[in-house]
This record gives sequence, C-alpha cells and structure tokens, in this order.
Amino acid sequence: MRNIVVIFAGGVGTRMKNTDKPKQFLRIDGKPIIIHTLEKFETCTMIDAIAVACNKDYMDNLNELLIEFDIKKVKWVVPGGETGQLSIFNGLDVVYNDKNVCEDAVVLIHDGVRPVIDNQLILENIVTARTYGNAVTVVNATETIVVSKDKRNMDDLLERDVIYFAKAPQTFFLKEIHSVHLKEMESDSIKNVDSCSMMFKYGHKLNFVKGKSSNIKITTYEDYYIFKALYELEQKRKMDDMLT
Repeated sequence: MRNIVVIFAGGVGTRMKNTDKPKQFLRIDGKPIIIHTLEKFETCTMIDAIAVACNKDYMDNLNELLIEFDIKKVKWVVPGGETGQLSIFNGLDVVYNDKNVCEDAVVLIHDGVRPVIDNQLILENIVTARTYGNAVTVVNATETIVVSKDKRNMDDLLERDVIYFAKAPQTFFLKEIHSVHLKEMESDSIKNVDSCSMMFKYGHKLNFVKGKSSNIKITTYEDYYIFKALYELEQKRKMDDMLT
C-alpha cells in the first residue's frame, strides 16, 4: 500500500445546533456526509487504503455504514482524539505501524466533512507530493483581508493576491508527517488546526495544489445546505449529460 488516506471524523459537531448526532453522520440524499467523502477516495484508482479516526461512540455505526454503502478500501477504523490533531495522529499511527504499508507511502489527510472533492484533486495531490515532497490544497483569497488586534478597528490590510486559504487534502510522506506529530505531542502541543502548519513549523517547504472554492468544510447548518445545493447541482449535471 503506497497511497493512503487518513480521514479524521472524531468531532461531536458542537457548532451544528439542533441535531442529536455528529455532523459527519447527517444525511444528504439518504447518505451520510462521511460516506459522500469516503466514496470520492473509494472510486479513485490511485488510492490503496483508507484509515478513519472516528468519534468513538459512532465506530460501530460507521462500520455498519461501510458495509451498507460497499466501501471496501477502509482498512482501519480507530477512535478519534480529544482534538483534530490527535484524531489525525491516531489515524497516522495505525497506518505507520502496519507492516503492509510501503516505506515510501504517502498519506492524504482529509476532513470527514469535506465531501466536495474530485478525482483530479486527489491525483494532483499524489503526483505533487511524490515529485516535490508534499502537497497542500489551497484556494486564492477572494475577499479583502483585514487585521484587527482589538477586533473593532482595522490595523492592517493584506494583499489578497498573495493570500491563500489552506484546505484539504494535505499530502505528505508518511514517515515525515508521523515524525512531526510525535514532536508536537512531546512538546505538549495538541491543538494545531491542520498538518501543514506543523510541517511549516519544523522547516518543511510546502507545495501548493490549487483547489476550488466549492471544497467546503461542513461545520454549520449553512454549510450543510450549501453542500446540499452543490450535490443537487452535480446530480442535475450528470442527468443532463446522460440525456445529451
């Protein structure tokens, strides 16, 4: 196994109100968001295996869903951690310690609630990482970026042409990203918001893969309905293509 995905889905959805389950298990068109995400990697021929760090109270539920929706590439399901960083580490660690994983394996780290990705983005991440050492999916900033220290008045204005938003997947050689995670845990740092920030902290030069603004992370109900609209639009396009 050379190209592996680590999906972190350990959250409890505290920002998603009026629901009794984590957001990754909410359904669109009868299918949980986590399955929408997993299917994108399941159908990519370059992906060999998937690890999911799941909310521990929903691990049995996830395993049932994997059978229901015929997801075969998930080889490991592990408990999520206290933070997103620790959930990612749990996924990385089980992959790192598997003897069937190649020494030169690369790992794509991805949010369980970021389902609007495509095959091209996955392939570009793999090719870029194997060519240049890593790959971070980014999108250009499309709004004016302002800085305010007191959260009331503008202190500075940043040029949007040089501002990018880091998204996912973020792709690294397994040995390198696992090592960086260990260093952060040894320093009692467990709240990094993403893996690329840790790699940058330890001196790694990061390489961009340009993504799309539609590559959203579903955090709020607004995001949920944005994804619902994007999904329905994609289904309509597929239907139109079949009829033409």
